[in-house]
Amino acid sequence: MNILIAEDERRLAEALAQIMKNQKYRVDLVYDGADGLDYAMSGRYDAVILDVMLPRMDGFAVVKRLREAKNATPVLLLTARDEVADKVKGLDCGADDYLTKPFSPEELLARVRALTRRRGEVVLDVLTFADLTLQLSAGALRCGEKSVHISFKELEILKILMSNPQRITTKETLIDKVWGSDSNAEDNTVEAHISFLRKKFFYLGANVGIETARKMGYRLEEKRRDP
Repeated sequence: MNILIAEDERRLAEALAQIMKNQKYRVDLVYDGADGLDYAMSGRYDAVILDVMLPRMDGFAVVKRLREAKNATPVLLLTARDEVADKVKGLDCGADDYLTKPFSPEELLARVRALTRRRGEVVLDVLTFADLTLQLSAGALRCGEKSVHISFKELEILKILMSNPQRITTKETLIDKVWGSDSNAEDNTVEAHISFLRKKFFYLGANVGIETARKMGYRLEEKRRDP
């Protein structure tokens, strides 16, 4: 499981990371809100542990921006303040849970486990981009009156791209999230599945393409229609 921790108190951040690593979680650490938003928008994390009082962008703003971008990654807010108004503000911004400092490692881990168990409840069943609609539970891709079923791997790739349509998603991220970091999948495996998706876009007549950013990765693009 991949966890992102955004905490500007570096000693606390390292301590939180060690707690997660002891549970065999993979952890990325950032120390300000802007980096937290940038990392979280990648779509590669199973949960985000986010301090409220961060430099450059506070935790409330980070969560709000994530939800505005239809990124449904579960977020646990951390704060030293125990004011009810702050908790309400955090939850209204789109956070999934709220933990007041100080807290025990056991409580933190329990909250993270609860968030990841509930993730299926917060992820939208339908994703859209331009004239494409992805129905997650049905494994179907639709454009207008036409639809086509897609494989599980294609669905997982497209779910990541449609959740972060304006951002480049690297091949490494796709391999990690779709096949798993311990798999034998390679770049050409991703390329083959991207090719399958492009053919299905063409079949559907979708006004959407998958742009290749050379040596970086992929992102969705809405094609310009001829006047």
